Amino acid sequence: MATDSDADVPVPCLASAPTWRDAGIRMPMPALQDTEGPRLPEGLPPVVDAHVHLFPDRVFDAVWRWFDQYGWPIRYKLHTRQVVSFLLSRGVHRVVALHYAHRPGMARALNAYVAEVAREEPRVLGLATVLPGEPDATAVLEEAFDAGLRGVKIHCHVQCFSPDAPHLHEVYAACAKAGRPLVMHAGREPSSPHYHCDTYALCAAERVERVLKDHPTLKLCVPHLGADEFDAYARLLERYDNLWLDTTMALAGYFPVPIPRRALEVRPERILYGTDFPNIPYAWDRELRTMLGMKWDDAVLAGILGQNALQLYGA
Repeated sequence: MATDSDADVPVPCLASAPTWRDAGIRMPMPALQDTEGPRLPEGLPPVVDAHVHLFPDRVFDAVWRWFDQYGWPIRYKLHTRQVVSFLLSRGVHRVVALHYAHRPGMARALNAYVAEVAREEPRVLGLATVLPGEPDATAVLEEAFDAGLRGVKIHCHVQCFSPDAPHLHEVYAACAKAGRPLVMHAGREPSSPHYHCDTYALCAAERVERVLKDHPTLKLCVPHLGADEFDAYARLLERYDNLWLDTTMALAGYFPVPIPRRALEVRPERILYGTDFPNIPYAWDRELRTMLGMKWDDAVLAGILGQNALQLYGA
């Protein structure tokens, strides 16, 4: 549990620590031809995939073209209702639906789309999005919350902002006021030189710490366990009670880096299982199989696989 005295000590700058760029990890990366399971293993507690992307068809198609050229080959080119059916039919209990807007004026239509999907299928927990700094950003979010969306997703890499940029404060304030969690891709990785901004210039754990300190009632979730600053985010988890992390792509063994066990174990009640489905280059259950091999006790496993996400999103 964080304390006031802990929170007054900033996370040390890790600028001199080895980075994924130092390790020579470059995009695009290859697909894996690993075997997938037909469904979740029997006897698991309820599994919530807390990081699933849902877009209108044309947006999905554009995202996949970008990934095929600059990221990694997408194994599951499934559109929204196919995505939902695929996961639920394999035993996933709930899915948290994320999306993001890459230009002004998109967010309202995207939010309405996901809200409709969530109304059709109550096992979908839909989040909203907004482009930070666009006109009426607060109103966009308030409308989305009124439509039943349970949180917000924004993406530093795609939307080209720093977490501590001044125009983010209205987004943070709107989420905190409504009690809605914010999922923010604020880690430096996975990165690509084909983003319109340098993710290493924008993103750093120190910048996220400023957000946590300035907005203590904001519920903030950082995906990918904060890749690639795993140790720094583990320290932030120790110090701040308004931070969560999700596992997305960090446990798949896809990137040639060690499993960041300390980030998982320092406060497991703040860890959410997520996959990035369908935008992945390997089997849909690859990360889950890794997690089951870690031999957590039953309560910890139940929390990470689903209960932590249900509590965070009030489901």
